[in-house]
Amino acid sequence: MDLTAVRARLDQIDTQLLDLFCERLRLAGDVAAAKAETGKAIFDPAREREKLFGVAKRTPEEYRPQATALFSLLMSMNKAEQQRILAAGKPDSISAQARASLQPVDEPFPATATVACQGVEGAYSQIAATRLFRTPGITYFGTFEGVCRAVRDGLCQYGVLPIENSTAGSVNAVYDLIAAYRFHIVRSIRVKIDHNLLAKPGTDLASIREVWSHEQALAQCADYLDSLGVRVHVCENTAQAASAVAQSERTDVAALSSRACAALYGLDVLASDVQDSDANYTRFVVISAEPQIFPGATRTSLMLTVSHEPGALYRVLERFFALDINIVKLESRPIPGRDFEFIFYFDLDCPVGSASLATLLDALDDVCERYWYFGSYTEVL
Repeated sequence: MDLTAVRARLDQIDTQLLDLFCERLRLAGDVAAAKAETGKAIFDPAREREKLFGVAKRTPEEYRPQATALFSLLMSMNKAEQQRILAAGKPDSISAQARASLQPVDEPFPATATVACQGVEGAYSQIAATRLFRTPGITYFGTFEGVCRAVRDGLCQYGVLPIENSTAGSVNAVYDLIAAYRFHIVRSIRVKIDHNLLAKPGTDLASIREVWSHEQALAQCADYLDSLGVRVHVCENTAQAASAVAQSERTDVAALSSRACAALYGLDVLASDVQDSDANYTRFVVISAEPQIFPGATRTSLMLTVSHEPGALYRVLERFFALDINIVKLESRPIPGRDFEFIFYFDLDCPVGSASLATLLDALDDVCERYWYFGSYTEVL
């Protein structure tokens, strides 16, 4: 059989496959209705296992991996369709809540707002806030929890918090607080972090015996600090370290901080850009007590847990693949007190108005133990 004939036969087979695939998805409505009536869960592991076993037994051995992968994906698509159908009439579904929080197309992200930040003037969170809002009214708090309480209690409309660093990874405490307070991410920005060694005027670099800063800044400059042979002291944030050095009577201490803090606190720059990596960025997010999705949102953030069993994470990833949703971040961390179980952070690249995202938001319950939808937003670069 020549190539033209082979391709013609493949086209015939593909047409049959497509027709059968569409019919299979249409039957998802009948399956969903039957399960809703009987109270059965969407995910039936015994049925799925039996189905895949039968597929493997009927498939020639050399094609078994491909066949089981294909049918696993088909079942995942079918389950997602069932979830979509069942959620369609529920006003409290995640997708319905997301649609309800969409702002009018002529309502841009606010230029002026009251904003809570952790730290003091000159902190990187303040730098992020002034880039996110044209004229923010900033109130400072000593802890991330303080920022969250201010937003929860209505003292500030928004909070700005660091959520991820390109070298140190996710800020787990912030993820946990967003989940605990049921906050929503409405914007994010990447800020280039350039650490500078700051000291009182007239101080010589050779006289420095101790460096103060936030623990992540100290970690990001570990090689440089090792070369100096200095001790380190952890502060709440980099700007607070600069303020403390300025107020200290010691002449052998310096701070790792932003260049803006040098002018702000009357310090000299002893060394510039001392971080170990030039590609050092921190992502900051804007949190809100109320769900808000502004026009043009393409980034979605989720946090979820899965059961401790083989294939648990695969079923989640398979659902993303089935819906053609791009994952731009996947990170895990252990769940305290639960051996070998993990929390997973996902950032997705998908327009907020897409049918795929709406389906996904209503189609995760059967493939994970629990998940949090943090919101859909625009990331400012």
